[in-house]
Amino acid sequence: METNRQKKIGTLLQKDLVDILQGEVRKNGISNLIISVSKVNVTSDLSIAKVYLSIFPVDKGPELLAAIRTNTPLIRYDLAQRVKQQLRRVPNLIFYIDDSLDYIEKIDSALKGEENPIENRDLLARRKKS
Repeated sequence: METNRQKKIGTLLQKDLVDILQGEVRKNGISNLIISVSKVNVTSDLSIAKVYLSIFPVDKGPELLAAIRTNTPLIRYDLAQRVKQQLRRVPNLIFYIDDSLDYIEKIDSALKGEENPIENRDLLARRKKS
């Protein structure tokens, strides 16, 4: 259960991280790439922030995530400059790709019957005998 403080800090970090990441994309002259921060979860001791990114186009995701993880110290420094009035310590940032949209899409297609496991048995995961 998240406390109000965790939610407030998560929202604050989310807003500033979007600015930082999109600013980097613009500064490097990369066009047709969209990065958004879909969610930030802060631990109860406020030491770690899990940052979930949505990246479009999706095929650039792993490559971009690796670049962001490499530059985490710089991103954290930029973030510290922006939030120094509100936070004493900036949490450590851990970046993830947010795949919840893909998950929702799979559920949608399953509900529409596009991939019906009853008609097409190959879609079902094989059960292992123990």
